[in-house]
This record gives sequence, C-alpha cells and structure tokens, in this order.
Amino acid sequence: MLKIALPAVAALGLAAFAAQTMATDTQVVPEGIEGMGWHINHDGPEARLFYGVANSDQLAVMMSCRIGDGEIVTMGAVHPVAARSAGSLEADIDPLSGDLIEMRALSADDPAMARLARAGRLGVEGPERRFDLPATQTERQSIRAFLDDCGTRSA
Repeated sequence: MLKIALPAVAALGLAAFAAQTMATDTQVVPEGIEGMGWHINHDGPEARLFYGVANSDQLAVMMSCRIGDGEIVTMGAVHPVAARSAGSLEADIDPLSGDLIEMRALSADDPAMARLARAGRLGVEGPERRFDLPATQTERQSIRAFLDDCGTRSA
C-alpha cells in the first residue's frame, strides 16, 4: 500500500507545486523541496541520474545511460529541454499509476546537460509548461561524474 501511496502523494505534491509556481510566475523549482534533489547510482554497466527523493519511487525525471555509450535516455513526469534530442523512443505503462511513460534520448554532450553540470540548472518540460530543476554545488559533482560515465570514453 505504501508503495502505491508514496508516488501518488509525490505526484500530488509536484502538481500542487506546479500550480503554485504558475500562479507566482516563478520558473525555478526551489532547492530543498521535501527531500527532492539529484542522485546518482550505478547498476553494472548502467549509470542513472534522477531528480527526486532518494531511495523512493518519487521522481520527476530519471536519466540513464550505458557507460561510455554517449546517449542518455530520459523518462519521468518531465524531460530535459534538449538542443539535440533524438526524440521519443517508446512509451510504456507505469505499473503503479497506469499512466503512459514516454522515453526520450539525448546526447551526453547536449548543452542542456552541460548547463546542469556548470550552472546547476536543467530546463525541463512537462505536459503544461517549462521550468528549471536546480542542483547544489555538491549535486553538480555527481552530475559531472554521471556525464563522464555516459560520455564516449572507453568503459
């Protein structure tokens, strides 16, 4: 039950935050919102970077790559606004919500990803609007490590 309730509460929280953001015309998600932040993990030859609550299903966007491949696949409620997006890959049904999950691909050296590592802001777009997700200085170090992993260096 908790596994279903937590993502639902997170989705409501993001929706409420988006509505508040639209009402105040603020275009940046404030840092420190209910444990949301950038996190990285590795699973064998795959690296993952996500913006959400650590160790939970609550996330806004997840990016993954095969180490050294040069391509990042994104999925989630929002997607990076990328200059060189490879477009949509496929769509799947989320087993928890029943919603359609769209996956998109972009290059690991896309300017949007470089801006995230350098300036700590990732422009993202959802169904209704665009806004920025922030990254702290510490999170930027993890983001740079993720981009290094995803780059075209040999694994």
